[in-house]
Amino acid sequence: MPVLHKLIGFLNTNDPEKAKAFYTGVLGFRLLTDDNFAVSFDANGTMLRIGKAQNHKPAQGTVLGWEVDDIHAAVRDLVAAGVHFEQWNLPFMQQDDSGVWVAPTGDEVAWFKDPDGNVLSISQHIH
Repeated sequence: MPVLHKLIGFLNTNDPEKAKAFYTGVLGFRLLTDDNFAVSFDANGTMLRIGKAQNHKPAQGTVLGWEVDDIHAAVRDLVAAGVHFEQWNLPFMQQDDSGVWVAPTGDEVAWFKDPDGNVLSISQHIH
């Protein structure tokens, strides 16, 4: 049985330059490589590889998320960096003014999009 080690995240982009600017300048990830096929980042110890596509259409739902210690502080920091948090306006999922939803378990989640429309999230979990 193979042993799985480190997770690598994969996304696609239609505009590698916008993706580079967002993932380095806004989210603060370190650029690892930029070749003919993809742009790769060090996302705080996890490789994030964003393939260079021509007709990428984002998937429905969240494709990547990061756990944070204080979701409201993280929202404030990301908004200051230029992130816009989504307000879904769904009757079964009431979010506060900053976009944070509290799940029945007490976990909290907020969603935002990258320049290609990929839905990303931050979350704070009750352990």
